[in-house]
Amino acid sequence: MKAWPDRRILDLFGIELPIIQAPMAGATTPEMVIAVSEAGGLGSLPTAQYSLDQMRDAVGAIRKGTARPINLNFFCHKIPAPDGARAAAWRARLKPYYLEKGLDPETPTPAAGRTPFDSDLCGLVETIKPEVVSFHFGLPEPALLARVKATGAKVIASATTVAEARWLEERGVDAVIAMGLEAGGHRGNFLSHEMASQVGTFALVPQVVDAVKVPVIAAGAVADARGIVAALALGASAVQIGTAYLFSPEAKLPAVHCEALKTAVDDNTMVTNVFTGRPARGIVNRLMREVGPLSGEAPAFPLAGAALGPLRAKAEAAGSGDFTNLWSGQAARLARAMSAGELTRTLAAEALARLGSP
Repeated sequence: MKAWPDRRILDLFGIELPIIQAPMAGATTPEMVIAVSEAGGLGSLPTAQYSLDQMRDAVGAIRKGTARPINLNFFCHKIPAPDGARAAAWRARLKPYYLEKGLDPETPTPAAGRTPFDSDLCGLVETIKPEVVSFHFGLPEPALLARVKATGAKVIASATTVAEARWLEERGVDAVIAMGLEAGGHRGNFLSHEMASQVGTFALVPQVVDAVKVPVIAAGAVADARGIVAALALGASAVQIGTAYLFSPEAKLPAVHCEALKTAVDDNTMVTNVFTGRPARGIVNRLMREVGPLSGEAPAFPLAGAALGPLRAKAEAAGSGDFTNLWSGQAARLARAMSAGELTRTLAAEALARLGSP
């Protein structure tokens, strides 16, 4: 693999291809992680929706399927204080939809679950010893980060601005993921919550490369070989790809999400907070149009999602994605339906061909 122009990420992670499968909570399966890692890339397991036991089981299945490096991904959000008034206002905003669907708007709903990185999860990392640990929404407290690094894991994290990239480097990350505004799913921002000034991938990547000494991983709008080559030309050492892997059979998605992805185009996604309380890019649907895309009424992350559960279930049962978070980046139209392993190998081969390698 000497043909790759920058081997820093390959050598750092011990992988063959500069392709990282994005950790997509709810959609990524152990089978996807295994397939990508076995193909020579870096498979990534999102843990935010797992209990400790579920995480152990998932990693156990992955370790049985591959001995190659893997990435475990964690959220670093703060659990918000209870806000009864805001929760009541959100339920009131959603009440017309409940009545329309024949649901009781007073029905109690379970709490929305997104587990932030804590001592228990850190203990599991110390037991599992993944080769790479990635963080979203910043980094854990210094003591926890030190424990992670003591396991020998390489630490990476998402930055959506140059300031965030510098902040991460100052705290000892081994590489920075430069996450452009085009990327699907939750934004990785943590120093600023102003969405209007977020930066596109191909403006962000070279500026982050110039600002930090650690390797940079480009994320957002990379779905084919052209995107990989462009990212490398701008100084990235590797790419992180998410939406393209949603088209693989290893992805776990509701049928309405699969159908929406098939018809996705360049301009039918938006950044919204109505599904979880935190900005994330997805395919436009009814809830985003009528309540968002960005709403001051939505409770803080991750509390907004609980009240949507009954609406989502009712709509999906009828074949509608009106209340489903249809996460997608802006380059979904460039994706191809193939297995995760085949996609990884194909993208790498096509990128090398474009780079003029034999």
